[in-house]
Amino acid sequence: MRFTFLIYLLYISLFLSCKQPEYHLKKIEGKLIPISDTLSEIQKIDSFIAPFRAHINRDLDSVLAYSAGTYSRDDGQLNTPIGNLMADMIYEQANPVFKSRTGKDIDMVLLSYGGVRTIVSKGDITTRTAFELMPFENTIYVVAMNASQINTMIQYLCKAKKAHPFSKLKLTVDQDYQIINATIKNQPIDQNKIYYVATHDYLYNGGDNMTFFKPNDSLYKLNYKVRNALIDYLKKVDTISPSIDDRFTQLTL
Repeated sequence: MRFTFLIYLLYISLFLSCKQPEYHLKKIEGKLIPISDTLSEIQKIDSFIAPFRAHINRDLDSVLAYSAGTYSRDDGQLNTPIGNLMADMIYEQANPVFKSRTGKDIDMVLLSYGGVRTIVSKGDITTRTAFELMPFENTIYVVAMNASQINTMIQYLCKAKKAHPFSKLKLTVDQDYQIINATIKNQPIDQNKIYYVATHDYLYNGGDNMTFFKPNDSLYKLNYKVRNALIDYLKKVDTISPSIDDRFTQLTL
């Protein structure tokens, strides 16, 4: 009996001695390692990726079209050459896709000032330029909007006082940015009409505080990236020479 008791004590002591100690996090330390030319290359890794780099660069450096000038999103106050061109390119490329699927036409396009991510320099426009102009994976949406939503959208554009790119919409405001005239495809806003507005997923989901897209009558996802639409358009033309026009103007005394 005494021997059995000793055995139990031995088991208990072995169990207690095998129990894992408890650890508690006291501190986390980190160090910033800048990526710069001071870091030496690892030849084995560089040799491995060299063929892929060459292939990507060959594709990105392929010439799509020619730019007659240098264009920036800061070239105008209410509309800019590059913004106008981008919105027009989306309409040109997306409308045939939308019409083939629905039998309807897109009424207008709305993008955002912040979505124009770089300048387009005079000279050759390459695929790389298109990626720099639109580096995000945004997809074109077409939103069915009633006249009330269109009016809210127009009020947003007037209040923003920015060169948000749009196409097929025409706005004239006074010196206080009050609306004098607003048309879509040169027609007054029809209060009984449903308008099909092309934009992209980021703006549809409220980006840049564009909350007027929801709720809506219907939503059409074209599965067509904005960047791809730009590239497809540029492949069709030889030269671009966009300009500021009268799609958004302010009358002053």
